[in-house]
Amino acid sequence: MPTSPDRPALIWFRDDLRLDDNPALDAALASGRPLILVFILDEQSDGIRPLGGAARWWLGRSLASLAAALEQKGGRLVLRRGAAGDLLPQLAEDVGADALYWNRRYGSAEIALDTALKATLAARGLTVETFGGNLLHEPWTMKTQSGGPFRVFTPFYRRAMGQPVRTPVRAPAALPFAPAPDSELLRDWALEPSAPDWAGRLRRAWTPGENGARAELSAFIDGGLHGYAEGRDRPDLSSTSRLSPHLRFGELSPHQALAAVRHAEAAGEASSRDAEKFVSEVYWREFSYHLLFHFPDLVRVNFNARFDAFEWTNNPALERAWRRGLTGYPLVDAGMRQLWQTGWMHNRVRMVAASFLIKHGLTDWRRGEDWFWDTLVDADPANNPASWQWVAGSGADAAPYFRIFNPVAQGEKFDPDGDYVRNFVPELAALPNKFIHRPWEAPSDVLRKAGIVLGEHYPRPIVDHAQARQRALERFQRIRGD
Repeated sequence: MPTSPDRPALIWFRDDLRLDDNPALDAALASGRPLILVFILDEQSDGIRPLGGAARWWLGRSLASLAAALEQKGGRLVLRRGAAGDLLPQLAEDVGADALYWNRRYGSAEIALDTALKATLAARGLTVETFGGNLLHEPWTMKTQSGGPFRVFTPFYRRAMGQPVRTPVRAPAALPFAPAPDSELLRDWALEPSAPDWAGRLRRAWTPGENGARAELSAFIDGGLHGYAEGRDRPDLSSTSRLSPHLRFGELSPHQALAAVRHAEAAGEASSRDAEKFVSEVYWREFSYHLLFHFPDLVRVNFNARFDAFEWTNNPALERAWRRGLTGYPLVDAGMRQLWQTGWMHNRVRMVAASFLIKHGLTDWRRGEDWFWDTLVDADPANNPASWQWVAGSGADAAPYFRIFNPVAQGEKFDPDGDYVRNFVPELAALPNKFIHRPWEAPSDVLRKAGIVLGEHYPRPIVDHAQARQRALERFQRIRGD
Protein backbone atom coordinates (compact mmCIF):
# COMPACT_ATOMS: atom_id res chain seq x y z
CA MET A 1 0.00 0.00 0.00
CA PRO A 2 1.73 3.24 -1.10
CA THR A 3 1.91 6.01 1.48
CA SER A 4 0.38 9.38 0.75
CA PRO A 5 -0.07 12.58 2.79
CA ASP A 6 -3.66 12.66 1.51
CA ARG A 7 -4.53 9.37 3.18
CA PRO A 8 -5.57 9.55 6.84
CA ALA A 9 -3.45 8.70 9.85
CA LEU A 10 -4.92 6.84 12.81
CA ILE A 11 -4.03 7.99 16.31
CA TRP A 12 -4.71 5.29 18.88
CA PHE A 13 -5.44 6.71 22.32
CA ARG A 14 -4.84 4.46 25.33
CA ASP A 15 -3.49 5.78 28.65
CA ASP A 16 -2.88 9.24 27.13
CA LEU A 17 -6.27 10.92 27.02
CA ARG A 18 -5.03 14.43 26.26
CA LEU A 19 -4.27 16.74 23.35
CA ASP A 20 -1.47 18.77 24.93
CA ASP A 21 2.02 17.25 25.11
CA ASN A 22 1.00 14.13 23.24
CA PRO A 23 3.99 12.90 21.18
CA ALA A 24 1.90 10.53 19.05
CA LEU A 25 -0.51 13.32 18.14
CA ASP A 26 2.37 15.73 17.49
CA ALA A 27 4.07 13.27 15.12
CA ALA A 28 0.85 12.60 13.25
CA LEU A 29 0.34 16.33 12.82
CA ALA A 30 3.88 16.74 11.55
CA SER A 31 3.19 14.12 8.86
CA GLY A 32 0.65 16.44 7.25
CA ARG A 33 -1.99 13.72 7.09
CA PRO A 34 -5.63 14.23 8.05
CA LEU A 35 -6.38 12.56 11.37
CA ILE A 36 -8.76 9.93 12.68
CA LEU A 37 -8.62 9.50 16.46
CA VAL A 38 -9.70 6.24 18.02
CA PHE A 39 -10.03 4.65 21.46
CA ILE A 40 -10.55 0.89 21.86
CA LEU A 41 -12.01 -0.57 25.04
CA ASP A 42 -10.05 -3.82 24.98
CA GLU A 43 -11.29 -6.29 27.58
CA GLN A 44 -10.63 -9.35 25.44
CA SER A 45 -6.90 -9.45 24.63
CA ASP A 46 -4.99 -12.07 26.59
CA GLY A 47 -3.27 -10.87 29.74
CA ILE A 48 -4.58 -7.32 29.77
CA ARG A 49 -6.02 -6.64 33.20
CA PRO A 50 -9.60 -5.34 33.11
CA LEU A 51 -10.12 -2.03 34.87
CA GLY A 52 -11.72 -1.98 38.30
CA GLY A 53 -15.02 -0.28 38.94
CA ALA A 54 -13.71 3.12 40.04
CA ALA A 55 -11.25 3.31 37.16
CA ARG A 56 -13.99 2.39 34.68
CA TRP A 57 -16.04 5.30 36.00
CA TRP A 58 -13.07 7.62 35.54
CA LEU A 59 -12.38 6.31 32.05
CA GLY A 60 -15.94 6.99 30.96
CA ARG A 61 -15.79 10.57 32.20
CA SER A 62 -12.34 11.12 30.69
CA LEU A 63 -13.40 9.81 27.28
CA ALA A 64 -16.42 12.09 27.34
CA SER A 65 -14.13 15.01 28.09
CA LEU A 66 -11.75 14.11 25.26
CA ALA A 67 -14.63 13.65 22.83
CA ALA A 68 -16.01 17.07 23.76
CA ALA A 69 -12.60 18.69 23.25
CA LEU A 70 -12.34 17.16 19.78
CA GLU A 71 -15.86 18.23 18.89
CA GLN A 72 -14.95 21.81 19.78
CA LYS A 73 -12.18 21.55 17.19
CA GLY A 74 -14.50 20.06 14.58
CA GLY A 75 -13.48 16.44 15.03
CA ARG A 76 -14.72 13.23 16.55
CA LEU A 77 -13.42 10.48 18.81
CA VAL A 78 -14.10 7.07 17.28
CA LEU A 79 -14.96 4.43 19.87
CA ARG A 80 -14.59 0.68 19.40
CA ARG A 81 -14.93 -2.19 21.86
CA GLY A 82 -13.21 -5.54 21.46
CA ALA A 83 -9.80 -7.04 20.81
CA ALA A 84 -7.52 -4.30 19.53
CA GLY A 85 -5.45 -6.80 17.54
CA ASP A 86 -8.51 -7.46 15.36
CA LEU A 87 -10.20 -4.08 15.38
CA LEU A 88 -7.32 -1.78 14.59
CA PRO A 89 -6.14 -3.41 11.32
CA GLN A 90 -9.75 -3.60 10.16
CA LEU A 91 -10.36 0.05 10.99
CA ALA A 92 -7.18 1.07 9.16
CA GLU A 93 -8.37 -0.83 6.09
CA ASP A 94 -11.89 0.59 6.26
CA VAL A 95 -10.74 4.22 6.32
CA GLY A 96 -7.79 3.74 3.97
CA ALA A 97 -5.23 4.84 6.56
CA ASP A 98 -1.58 4.50 5.65
CA ALA A 99 -0.07 5.50 9.00
CA LEU A 100 -0.73 4.80 12.63
CA TYR A 101 0.64 6.51 15.76
CA TRP A 102 0.46 5.62 19.43
CA ASN A 103 2.21 6.21 22.75
CA ARG A 104 3.76 3.15 24.36
CA ARG A 105 2.57 1.02 27.24
CA TYR A 106 4.79 -1.02 29.55
CA GLY A 107 2.94 -4.09 30.79
CA SER A 108 4.09 -7.37 29.21
CA ALA A 109 0.68 -8.20 27.69
CA GLU A 110 0.34 -4.69 26.29
CA ILE A 111 3.86 -4.79 24.84
CA ALA A 112 3.15 -8.15 23.22
CA LEU A 113 -0.07 -6.87 21.69
CA ASP A 114 1.54 -3.67 20.44
CA THR A 115 4.50 -5.55 18.98
CA ALA A 116 2.24 -7.96 17.11
CA LEU A 117 0.06 -5.13 15.85
CA LYS A 118 3.05 -3.16 14.65
CA ALA A 119 4.28 -6.16 12.67
CA THR A 120 0.83 -6.82 11.17
CA LEU A 121 0.30 -3.22 10.11
CA ALA A 122 3.82 -2.79 8.77
CA ALA A 123 3.39 -5.95 6.70
CA ARG A 124 0.35 -4.30 5.10
CA GLY A 125 2.43 -1.30 4.14
CA LEU A 126 1.38 1.10 6.89
CA THR A 127 3.79 3.44 8.57
CA VAL A 128 3.69 2.71 12.32
CA GLU A 129 5.38 5.05 14.80
CA THR A 130 5.34 4.73 18.58
CA PHE A 131 6.47 7.16 21.26
CA GLY A 132 7.24 7.56 24.92
CA GLY A 133 4.46 9.81 26.07
CA ASN A 134 3.67 8.88 29.66
CA LEU A 135 7.07 8.47 31.33
CA LEU A 136 9.98 10.84 31.69
CA HIS A 137 12.40 8.07 30.70
CA GLU A 138 11.79 4.83 28.84
CA PRO A 139 12.47 1.92 31.22
CA TRP A 140 15.08 0.26 29.00
CA THR A 141 17.20 3.44 28.97
CA MET A 142 17.77 3.35 32.73
CA LYS A 143 20.53 0.86 33.58
CA THR A 144 22.87 0.20 36.46
CA GLN A 145 26.61 0.37 35.94
CA SER A 146 26.57 -3.37 35.24
CA GLY A 147 23.92 -2.86 32.56
CA GLY A 148 20.99 -4.38 34.45
CA PRO A 149 17.75 -2.92 35.84
CA PHE A 150 17.60 -1.02 39.09
CA ARG A 151 16.13 -2.83 42.09
CA VAL A 152 16.30 -0.01 44.66
CA PHE A 153 14.84 3.48 44.30
CA THR A 154 17.66 5.75 45.48
CA PRO A 155 20.29 4.76 42.88
CA PHE A 156 17.56 4.77 40.22
CA TYR A 157 16.60 8.30 41.24
CA ARG A 158 20.19 9.51 41.17
CA ARG A 159 20.73 8.11 37.68
CA ALA A 160 17.40 9.45 36.39
CA MET A 161 18.03 12.94 37.70
CA GLY A 162 21.13 13.10 35.52
CA GLN A 163 19.15 12.41 32.34
CA PRO A 164 17.55 15.14 30.19
CA VAL A 165 13.78 15.54 30.15
CA ARG A 166 11.95 16.97 27.15
CA THR A 167 9.96 20.18 27.35
CA PRO A 168 6.18 19.72 27.09
CA VAL A 169 4.40 21.22 24.09
CA ARG A 170 0.89 22.53 23.55
CA ALA A 171 -1.41 21.11 20.90
CA PRO A 172 -2.24 23.47 18.02
CA ALA A 173 -5.52 25.31 18.09
CA ALA A 174 -6.70 23.53 14.96
CA LEU A 175 -6.39 19.88 13.94
CA PRO A 176 -6.77 18.49 10.38
CA PHE A 177 -9.48 15.86 10.70
CA ALA A 178 -10.36 13.24 8.12
CA PRO A 179 -14.00 12.12 7.80
CA ALA A 180 -14.59 9.84 10.79
CA PRO A 181 -16.20 6.40 10.49
CA ASP A 182 -19.13 5.35 12.61
CA SER A 183 -18.47 5.19 16.33
CA GLU A 184 -19.96 3.17 19.15
CA LEU A 185 -21.79 5.16 21.80
CA LEU A 186 -20.01 5.71 25.10
CA ARG A 187 -23.20 5.22 27.07
CA ASP A 188 -23.54 1.69 25.66
CA TRP A 189 -20.29 0.70 27.37
CA ALA A 190 -21.91 1.04 30.82
CA LEU A 191 -18.77 2.46 32.42
CA GLU A 192 -20.95 4.45 34.81
CA PRO A 193 -22.44 2.39 37.67
CA SER A 194 -26.21 2.22 37.70
CA ALA A 195 -27.58 -0.54 39.95
CA PRO A 196 -26.61 0.68 42.42
CA ASP A 197 -25.10 4.01 41.44
CA TRP A 198 -22.25 4.29 43.95
CA ALA A 199 -20.37 7.06 42.14
CA GLY A 200 -22.19 10.10 43.53
CA ARG A 201 -19.36 11.16 45.84
CA LEU A 202 -16.79 10.44 43.14
CA ARG A 203 -18.56 12.92 40.89
CA ARG A 204 -18.45 15.54 43.63
CA ALA A 205 -14.79 14.87 44.42
CA TRP A 206 -13.28 14.75 40.92
CA THR A 207 -13.38 16.25 37.44
CA PRO A 208 -11.89 13.66 35.07
CA GLY A 209 -10.47 14.85 31.77
CA GLU A 210 -7.75 17.14 30.50
CA ASN A 211 -9.46 20.32 31.72
CA GLY A 212 -9.84 18.79 35.17
CA ALA A 213 -6.15 17.85 35.14
CA ARG A 214 -5.13 21.41 34.25
CA ALA A 215 -7.33 22.80 37.02
CA GLU A 216 -5.94 20.33 39.59
CA LEU A 217 -2.36 21.15 38.61
CA SER A 218 -3.01 24.89 38.85
CA ALA A 219 -4.64 24.48 42.26
CA PHE A 220 -1.66 22.49 43.48
CA ILE A 221 0.87 25.02 42.22
CA ASP A 222 -1.10 27.89 43.75
CA GLY A 223 -1.72 26.22 47.09
CA GLY A 224 -0.60 22.70 47.89
CA LEU A 225 2.98 22.97 46.65
CA HIS A 226 3.90 25.45 49.38
CA GLY A 227 4.84 23.31 52.37
CA TYR A 228 4.44 20.10 50.35
CA ALA A 229 7.60 18.43 51.71
CA GLU A 230 6.08 18.19 55.19
CA GLY A 231 2.39 18.66 54.52
CA ARG A 232 2.09 15.75 52.09
CA ASP A 233 2.14 13.34 55.05
CA ARG A 234 -0.82 15.05 56.72
CA PRO A 235 -4.16 13.54 55.66
CA ASP A 236 -5.98 16.23 57.64
CA LEU A 237 -4.59 18.94 55.34
CA SER A 238 -5.06 19.70 51.64
CA SER A 239 -1.37 19.28 50.93
CA THR A 240 -1.21 16.66 48.21
CA SER A 241 -1.31 17.21 44.46
CA ARG A 242 -4.32 14.95 43.71
CA LEU A 243 -2.75 14.46 40.28
CA SER A 244 -2.43 10.67 40.43
CA PRO A 245 -5.63 9.75 38.53
CA HIS A 246 -4.90 12.40 35.89
CA LEU A 247 -1.41 10.96 35.41
CA ARG A 248 -2.74 7.41 35.41
CA PHE A 249 -5.07 8.12 32.48
CA GLY A 250 -2.61 10.42 30.75
CA GLU A 251 -4.79 13.51 30.97
CA LEU A 252 -1.60 15.13 32.19
CA SER A 253 1.94 14.07 31.31
CA PRO A 254 4.68 13.87 33.96
CA HIS A 255 6.57 16.36 31.82
CA GLN A 256 3.78 18.91 32.29
CA ALA A 257 3.68 18.35 36.04
CA LEU A 258 7.46 18.61 36.36
CA ALA A 259 7.65 21.73 34.20
CA ALA A 260 4.94 23.48 36.24
CA VAL A 261 6.71 22.75 39.53
CA ARG A 262 10.12 23.78 38.19
CA HIS A 263 8.60 27.02 36.88
CA ALA A 264 7.09 27.76 40.30
CA GLU A 265 10.45 27.04 41.92
CA ALA A 266 12.30 29.33 39.49
CA ALA A 267 9.75 32.09 40.07
CA GLY A 268 10.24 31.88 43.84
CA GLU A 269 6.71 30.58 44.32
CA ALA A 270 7.92 27.28 45.80
CA SER A 271 10.91 26.33 47.89
CA SER A 272 13.53 24.01 46.46
CA ARG A 273 12.75 21.55 49.25
CA ASP A 274 9.08 21.40 48.33
CA ALA A 275 9.82 21.17 44.62
CA GLU A 276 12.40 18.41 45.05
CA LYS A 277 10.05 16.38 47.22
CA PHE A 278 7.37 16.52 44.55
CA VAL A 279 9.90 15.62 41.86
CA SER A 280 11.00 12.59 43.88
CA GLU A 281 7.39 11.42 44.09
CA VAL A 282 7.07 11.66 40.31
CA TYR A 283 10.19 9.51 40.06
CA TRP A 284 8.70 6.93 42.41
CA ARG A 285 6.06 6.54 39.70
CA GLU A 286 8.85 6.18 37.15
CA PHE A 287 10.54 3.56 39.31
CA SER A 288 7.32 1.55 39.54
CA TYR A 289 7.13 1.42 35.75
CA HIS A 290 10.81 0.51 35.59
CA LEU A 291 10.03 -2.46 37.83
CA LEU A 292 6.92 -3.44 35.86
CA PHE A 293 8.85 -3.42 32.58
CA HIS A 294 11.77 -5.47 33.86
CA PHE A 295 9.74 -7.71 36.20
CA PRO A 296 6.45 -8.13 34.30
CA ASP A 297 4.86 -10.50 36.83
CA LEU A 298 4.99 -7.82 39.52
CA VAL A 299 1.22 -7.84 40.03
CA ARG A 300 1.10 -11.52 41.02
CA VAL A 301 4.63 -12.73 41.82
CA ASN A 302 6.74 -11.73 44.81
CA PHE A 303 9.63 -9.56 43.65
CA ASN A 304 11.61 -11.18 46.45
CA ALA A 305 11.14 -14.92 45.89
CA ARG A 306 11.83 -15.58 49.58
CA PHE A 307 8.27 -14.48 50.27
CA ASP A 308 6.88 -17.38 48.28
CA ALA A 309 7.28 -19.38 51.49
CA PHE A 310 5.53 -16.86 53.74
CA GLU A 311 2.61 -18.32 55.69
CA TRP A 312 -0.44 -16.13 55.13
CA THR A 313 -3.47 -16.54 57.39
CA ASN A 314 -6.01 -14.73 55.18
CA ASN A 315 -8.69 -14.19 57.82
CA PRO A 316 -11.93 -13.42 55.90
CA ALA A 317 -13.55 -11.65 58.85
CA LEU A 318 -10.59 -9.33 59.34
CA GLU A 319 -10.37 -8.60 55.62
CA ARG A 320 -14.09 -7.82 55.50
CA ALA A 321 -13.76 -5.43 58.47
CA TRP A 322 -10.76 -3.80 56.78
CA ARG A 323 -12.66 -3.23 53.55
CA ARG A 324 -15.60 -1.68 55.40
CA GLY A 325 -13.47 0.54 57.65
CA LEU A 326 -14.43 -1.30 60.84
CA THR A 327 -11.10 -2.54 62.21
CA GLY A 328 -11.32 -0.50 65.42
CA TYR A 329 -8.23 1.51 64.45
CA PRO A 330 -9.53 4.98 63.52
CA LEU A 331 -6.79 6.00 61.04
CA VAL A 332 -7.11 2.74 59.11
CA ASP A 333 -10.89 2.95 59.13
CA ALA A 334 -10.89 6.60 58.02
CA GLY A 335 -8.66 5.70 55.10
CA MET A 336 -10.76 2.77 53.98
CA ARG A 337 -13.93 4.85 54.15
CA GLN A 338 -12.26 7.69 52.25
CA LEU A 339 -11.37 5.14 49.58
CA TRP A 340 -14.92 3.85 49.30
CA GLN A 341 -16.48 7.29 49.28
CA THR A 342 -14.07 9.15 46.98
CA GLY A 343 -12.15 6.47 45.07
CA TRP A 344 -8.91 7.77 46.52
CA MET A 345 -6.91 7.58 49.72
CA HIS A 346 -4.19 9.79 51.12
CA ASN A 347 -0.78 8.23 50.43
CA ARG A 348 0.39 8.10 54.06
CA VAL A 349 -2.84 6.37 55.04
CA ARG A 350 -2.53 3.96 52.11
CA MET A 351 0.72 2.72 53.60
CA VAL A 352 -0.78 2.35 57.07
CA ALA A 353 -3.93 0.63 55.79
CA ALA A 354 -1.95 -1.74 53.58
CA SER A 355 0.48 -2.56 56.39
CA PHE A 356 -2.44 -3.30 58.70
CA LEU A 357 -4.00 -5.81 56.33
CA ILE A 358 -0.70 -7.51 55.50
CA LYS A 359 1.05 -7.51 58.86
CA HIS A 360 -1.65 -7.18 61.50
CA GLY A 361 -3.94 -9.44 59.47
CA LEU A 362 -1.30 -11.70 57.89
CA THR A 363 -3.24 -11.33 54.67
CA ASP A 364 -1.58 -11.92 51.30
CA TRP A 365 -0.73 -8.54 49.78
CA ARG A 366 -2.34 -9.61 46.49
CA ARG A 367 -5.78 -9.58 48.14
CA GLY A 368 -5.32 -5.97 49.22
CA GLU A 369 -3.91 -4.99 45.84
CA ASP A 370 -6.99 -6.47 44.18
CA TRP A 371 -9.28 -4.39 46.41
CA PHE A 372 -7.38 -1.19 45.69
CA TRP A 373 -7.41 -2.04 41.97
CA ASP A 374 -11.19 -2.18 42.06
CA THR A 375 -11.83 0.87 44.26
CA LEU A 376 -9.14 3.43 43.35
CA VAL A 377 -9.73 5.94 40.58
CA ASP A 378 -5.94 6.08 40.20
CA ALA A 379 -5.48 2.28 40.19
CA ASP A 380 -2.26 2.06 38.23
CA PRO A 381 -0.79 -1.13 36.69
CA ALA A 382 2.69 -0.26 37.99
CA ASN A 383 2.19 1.87 41.10
CA ASN A 384 -0.44 -0.34 42.68
CA PRO A 385 1.46 -3.66 42.78
CA ALA A 386 4.84 -2.01 43.36
CA SER A 387 3.49 -0.10 46.36
CA TRP A 388 1.76 -3.11 47.86
CA GLN A 389 4.93 -5.16 47.51
CA TRP A 390 6.94 -2.33 49.07
CA VAL A 391 4.68 -2.33 52.12
CA ALA A 392 4.64 -6.12 52.29
CA GLY A 393 8.43 -6.27 52.28
CA SER A 394 8.42 -8.55 49.26
CA GLY A 395 9.20 -5.70 46.87
CA ALA A 396 12.11 -3.59 45.69
CA ASP A 397 13.32 -2.06 48.93
CA ALA A 398 16.36 -2.21 51.16
CA ALA A 399 14.40 -2.32 54.46
CA PRO A 400 11.78 -5.04 54.06
CA TYR A 401 9.35 -6.83 56.31
CA PHE A 402 10.13 -5.45 59.73
CA ARG A 403 8.60 -2.09 58.77
CA ILE A 404 5.26 -2.44 60.58
CA PHE A 405 3.25 0.74 60.92
CA ASN A 406 1.64 1.40 64.28
CA PRO A 407 -1.78 2.82 63.30
CA VAL A 408 -2.16 4.67 66.61
CA ALA A 409 1.26 6.31 66.50
CA GLN A 410 0.79 7.16 62.82
CA GLY A 411 -2.56 8.76 63.55
CA GLU A 412 -1.28 10.82 66.45
CA LYS A 413 1.70 12.02 64.41
CA PHE A 414 0.03 12.81 61.09
CA ASP A 415 -3.56 13.57 62.16
CA PRO A 416 -2.73 15.23 65.50
CA ASP A 417 -6.10 16.95 66.00
CA GLY A 418 -8.11 14.04 64.63
CA ASP A 419 -9.70 16.10 61.85
CA TYR A 420 -9.19 13.39 59.24
CA VAL A 421 -10.70 10.71 61.46
CA ARG A 422 -13.63 12.92 62.42
CA ASN A 423 -14.36 13.58 58.77
CA PHE A 424 -14.55 9.93 57.73
CA VAL A 425 -15.43 8.22 61.04
CA PRO A 426 -18.09 10.63 62.29
CA GLU A 427 -19.24 8.31 65.08
CA LEU A 428 -16.00 9.27 66.88
CA ALA A 429 -16.33 13.01 66.25
CA ALA A 430 -17.14 13.95 69.86
CA LEU A 431 -14.11 12.23 71.35
CA PRO A 432 -11.37 14.52 72.66
CA ASN A 433 -8.08 14.56 70.74
CA LYS A 434 -6.38 12.51 73.43
CA PHE A 435 -8.53 9.47 72.58
CA ILE A 436 -9.50 10.03 68.94
CA HIS A 437 -6.88 7.52 67.75
CA ARG A 438 -7.29 5.13 70.70
CA PRO A 439 -10.99 5.18 71.69
CA TRP A 440 -10.70 1.88 73.58
CA GLU A 441 -8.55 3.66 76.16
CA ALA A 442 -11.10 6.39 76.82
CA PRO A 443 -12.70 6.28 80.29
CA SER A 444 -16.33 5.26 80.42
CA ASP A 445 -17.51 8.78 81.26
CA VAL A 446 -15.65 10.21 78.25
CA LEU A 447 -17.21 7.61 76.00
CA ARG A 448 -20.64 8.25 77.48
CA LYS A 449 -20.29 12.01 76.98
CA ALA A 450 -19.26 11.38 73.33
CA GLY A 451 -22.29 9.13 72.82
CA ILE A 452 -20.18 6.07 72.08
CA VAL A 453 -20.68 2.49 73.17
CA LEU A 454 -17.70 0.49 71.95
CA GLY A 455 -18.78 -2.63 70.14
CA GLU A 456 -22.07 -0.97 69.25
CA HIS A 457 -21.32 2.42 67.68
CA TYR A 458 -17.70 1.67 66.85
CA PRO A 459 -15.79 -1.62 67.12
CA ARG A 460 -13.04 -2.46 69.54
CA PRO A 461 -9.70 -3.24 67.82
CA ILE A 462 -10.01 -6.42 65.81
CA VAL A 463 -6.43 -7.34 66.78
CA ASP A 464 -4.02 -6.11 69.42
CA HIS A 465 -1.21 -4.14 67.79
CA ALA A 466 1.64 -5.43 69.94
CA GLN A 467 0.56 -9.05 69.60
CA ALA A 468 -0.05 -8.73 65.87
CA ARG A 469 3.34 -7.12 65.37
CA GLN A 470 5.12 -9.88 67.24
CA ARG A 471 3.25 -12.55 65.32
CA ALA A 472 4.17 -10.96 62.00
CA LEU A 473 7.84 -10.74 62.95
CA GLU A 474 7.86 -14.39 63.96
CA ARG A 475 6.42 -15.39 60.60
CA PHE A 476 9.06 -13.30 58.87
CA GLN A 477 11.86 -14.96 60.83
CA ARG A 478 10.83 -18.29 59.35
CA ILE A 479 11.67 -17.20 55.82
CA ARG A 480 14.78 -15.12 56.49
CA GLY A 481 17.12 -18.04 56.04
CA ASP A 482 20.02 -16.50 57.95
